[in-house]
Amino acid sequence: MTTESFAGAKLVLLSHGKLITILRDNKPDILFPAHWDLPGGGREGDETPEECALRETREELGLRLSADVIGWRREFQTNGPERGPVWFFVADLPDLDLNRIRLGNEGQCWRQMRVDQFLRLSDAVPSLQARLRIYLDETGAG
Repeated sequence: MTTESFAGAKLVLLSHGKLITILRDNKPDILFPAHWDLPGGGREGDETPEECALRETREELGLRLSADVIGWRREFQTNGPERGPVWFFVADLPDLDLNRIRLGNEGQCWRQMRVDQFLRLSDAVPSLQARLRIYLDETGAG
C-alpha cells in the first residue's frame, strides 16, 4: 500500500451482516458531533493507510487486528476539510468477539447494528454511508 500523502482512513468491521459503530462525542469543535461513525481517523507520521485504520481501531475499540483481515479497500478523493485523499477499508470478521471491544477515550459509546440500519440513520456521517453503499454495490454484498 502506498505511503503517499493521505488524510486518514476508516475501517468497517463486519460480522454476520452487522457492523461496529461509534457515537462521536457531542462537542461543537468537531465534525459531525453526536453522529454515528466508523473506527478510524487521521494519519500519524508516515504510517500507511492500513496502519492508520488498524491503529485507530485499536485506540478506539481496543481491537488488535492484522492487515490480512482487510478484504476491500478504496481510496476516495474528498472535497471536505480533510487534507488529501482518505482510505476506506472493509473487514469481514465472522468470529468477532464483541466482549473484546473496549471503548477508548473518544466517543460516547459503541454499538453493533445491521448494515441497512446504519445506512438509514439520519445521524450517521453521510460520507461513510455513501462509501459503504459503494462497497455493497461493487461486491454484491448488499
